[in-house]
Amino acid sequence: MVKFSKELEAQLIPEWKDAFVNYWQLKKHIKKIKLARNKRPTQLNHGFGRSIVDPIRFIAMKLLSTKLFYSSNNNTNTDDDETVKVRSKSMEDASDHEVEFYQTELLQLFSEEDEVRVFFERLDEELNKVNQFYKTKESEFLERGEALNDQLQTLMDLKQILDGNRRRKPNILPRSSSSSRRNSGFSESPLGLNDGSTEISDQIIAAFERNGVKFMNSPAAAAAGGGAKRKKVEKRKAAMRIDIPATTPTSAISAVTSMLCEDLISNSTKQDSTAGHSINRKKIQCAEKMIRTAFVELYRGLGLLKTYSSLNMVAFTKILKKFDKVSKQAASASYLKAVKRSHFFSSDKVVRLMDEVESIFTQHFANNDRKRAMKFLRPQQHKDSHLVTFFSGLFTGCFVSLFGIYIILAHLCGIFSATTGTAYMETVYPVFSVFALLSLHMFLYGCNMMMWKNTRINYNFIFEFAPNTALKYRDAFLICTTLMTCIVGALLIHLLLTAAAISPSHVDTIPGFLLLIFIGLLICPFDIFYRPTRYCFLRIMRNIICSPLYKVLMVDFFMADQLTSQIPLLRHLESTACYFLAGSFKTHQYNCKNGSLYRQFAYVISFSPYYWRAMQCARRWFEESDPNHLANMGKYVSAMVAAGARLTYATQSNGLWFGVVLVTSIVATVYQLYWDFVKDWGLLNPNSKNPWLRDDLMLKNKSFYYISIALNVVLRVAWIESITQFRINQVQTHLLDFFLASLEVIRRGHWNFYRLENEHLNNVGNFRAVKTVPLPFHEIDSD
Repeated sequence: MVKFSKELEAQLIPEWKDAFVNYWQLKKHIKKIKLARNKRPTQLNHGFGRSIVDPIRFIAMKLLSTKLFYSSNNNTNTDDDETVKVRSKSMEDASDHEVEFYQTELLQLFSEEDEVRVFFERLDEELNKVNQFYKTKESEFLERGEALNDQLQTLMDLKQILDGNRRRKPNILPRSSSSSRRNSGFSESPLGLNDGSTEISDQIIAAFERNGVKFMNSPAAAAAGGGAKRKKVEKRKAAMRIDIPATTPTSAISAVTSMLCEDLISNSTKQDSTAGHSINRKKIQCAEKMIRTAFVELYRGLGLLKTYSSLNMVAFTKILKKFDKVSKQAASASYLKAVKRSHFFSSDKVVRLMDEVESIFTQHFANNDRKRAMKFLRPQQHKDSHLVTFFSGLFTGCFVSLFGIYIILAHLCGIFSATTGTAYMETVYPVFSVFALLSLHMFLYGCNMMMWKNTRINYNFIFEFAPNTALKYRDAFLICTTLMTCIVGALLIHLLLTAAAISPSHVDTIPGFLLLIFIGLLICPFDIFYRPTRYCFLRIMRNIICSPLYKVLMVDFFMADQLTSQIPLLRHLESTACYFLAGSFKTHQYNCKNGSLYRQFAYVISFSPYYWRAMQCARRWFEESDPNHLANMGKYVSAMVAAGARLTYATQSNGLWFGVVLVTSIVATVYQLYWDFVKDWGLLNPNSKNPWLRDDLMLKNKSFYYISIALNVVLRVAWIESITQFRINQVQTHLLDFFLASLEVIRRGHWNFYRLENEHLNNVGNFRAVKTVPLPFHEIDSD
C-alpha cells in the first residue's frame, strides 16, 4: 500500500507545491507528540500512581477532549453536545477585502502539552494558507471567466456583422452589460465579403456602439466629444481595438510598419474622421482561436484548483486521524468539521464555472459536439507501452553487438591507420558523425526528460507541448537506439563492401542513401514515426531560421541554444553536401576544402546559430523592453567573434591571430560562464541559505550543483585545444574533433537540466501553473 505522503507528492501540482498543506511537517509534529507522550510516567495511562490526584486526572482524560475555540467578531456556531466550539473570525487585509482566518485555543488537559499546542498552531497556519490561496485563485479564475464572457460577446457581435445574421449570445457569468447587449440587438443587413473585409456604415456603427462596442473616430464618438469638454467625467472616450500578437513574419512586418507610421496614420484619421471602418475576417479568425485557447486554459486552471481542493481535504483528514491515533482520543472531529465548512472545500463556484465553460465551449467551438469539445478541454495522455521499453532494450543490444563487430573489422582492415584511413575519414566519416552527434543529443534529451519527470519539473508546460502528443523519455531512448543501430549497421555494410573490393562509387552512396531516408522520414506526411513531434521540430526550426520575424517562445530559444552546441554537426553537413553535390563520391576523392566558397561558407555556418540566437534576443527586447535581453544578445555576439577568430587562425597561424583568438575566446568564455551560472541556472547567490547556490534546489544533494559548476567550467574551455593545434595524423585529428564535439553536446545536455530547473522554480515562485493567453479585444482610452 502506497503511503499517502508519496501519493500526495506524486499528485500535487508542482507549481503550487508551496501552497499545499505541509503534510510532511505536520507528520513531524505528530511524531514529537508521540515521543513526548511515551516519555510521560506510565501511571497517567494505566491507573493510580504516587499522587492522590492521579485518579482524578485519569478520569478527566477519559471524559474531556480538546476544545478548539475559533475567535470571532461576527458569527458563532456552537453545539452543546460537542466538546469543540467553532467560531469564525474575519478581518480586512491590505486590499480592503474581508479575510477569514482560524485560530485554535487549547483548554483543559491539552493546554499543558506544548507539542499539541504547537501542532494545532501549525495546523491553523496551514488551513489559513490553503484557504487564502484558494480564494485568491478562485477570484482570478472568476475574473478571467468574466473577461472571456465579454470577449466572446464581442466576437459574436463582430461575426454577426460579417455574416449578416443574428446569433445567440453566450453568457458564462450573469452581467448587466451582457444582458443589455442581448436585449438591444442589431439591425440585420447583408454585407459583401469579397476581399475578406467589410466596410461598416455609420448606422451599423451606431447600433454597435449602443451594444457596448465602440470604434475610434466614429461619428458617434466625434459627437460625444463636444459633451466631453463640458463634463470632466467624459473627458476620455472608450474604444475597442483588436490586438493580434505578431507571431508570423507578415504580422511582425505589419506591426513594425504600423508603429513607424503611427503618427502619420493618427494625423490622417484626425483630419478625416468619416473614413470607413473595416473588419478583417482573418483577424476575426485569429481572435476566435485566441479566445478558444483562453477557454481551454481557463478550464485547465479550474481543474487544477479542483484537484488542489480535494488533495488538501484528504491531507487534513489523514493528519487529523494520525493525531487521534497518537492521542488515543477522538479530539479532532470538530476541527475536521471546521475544515469542511471552510471556503476551499465548501465553495462550489469552481465546479459551476467548469460546467458553464463546458457548455459554452461545446456550443461555440465544437458545433454542439461534446465529445469533440472534451478532446480540447480534457486531452487524454497516451499510456506508456511496454513495447517501447522492449524495443529500446533490443536495439541497445543490437547497437552494442554491431559496434563491437565494427571496431574489430575496422582494426583488421586498417581503416584507422594513417596511410589507408585518410580517404575513409574524409568521405564517410562526416555523414556518420552527423548521425552519431544527433543520436547522442537525443539520448541526453531523454535523460533530461527522465530527470525532469523524477524531480517533478513540468517541462511540457514550460515548452507548451500538448500532453497527449508530447515525446516521453522512453520514446526518446527508442529513437536514439534505433538510429544508432541503423548507423552502425550501415557502417558495417559499408566496411564489408569496401573490403570486398566493390566499386567506391557504389559503396560511398550508402551514407547518402541513409541521409535521404532520414530526411524522408522527417518530412513524411503520414501519421507514423511520431508525426506531431517531427512537425513540431520542423516548425521550431523554421521559427529559428526566420528569426526575428517569428514570435520567440521558450522552446524556440531553447532549441536555438542546442544548435549553438551543434556547430560541428552543421560543418559535417556542409562537407557531406559538398561531397555528394560535387560528385566526389564517383571518384572517391574529397577536394571541397580547397575551394574558397567552401571556406567562406564555413564562416556562415559557424555564425548562423549565434546570429539566430542574437536575433531572438533582439526580438524579445523589442517586445518586452527588458535590457537583460540586450545583454544576452551581447553574449552571442561575443561568441560569434570568437568563433570567427578561431576559424581564421586555423588558416593563418601567426602570432597576431593567436592573440586575437586568445582575447576574444577568454572574453566570450567568461561572458558565457557568468550567464550560465547567474542568469540561466540562477546560482552563485552569496546571500543564499545554500552557500553560493540558491534557496530552492530540486536535487537534495547539494554536491551535485558544485560538481556541475566545475564540470561546466572545464567543458567551456575546451576551445583551448583548437589553438594548441595538437595533431598527430589526419585520422586522429578527425577522431579528436569528434571527441571534442561530443563533449560539447554532453555539456549542453548537462546545462539543459539546470536551465529548466531554474525556469520551473520561477513558475513555482509565481504560482504559475496555467498559461496566460492574451485576449484579442481591448478597451482603450482616446483623447
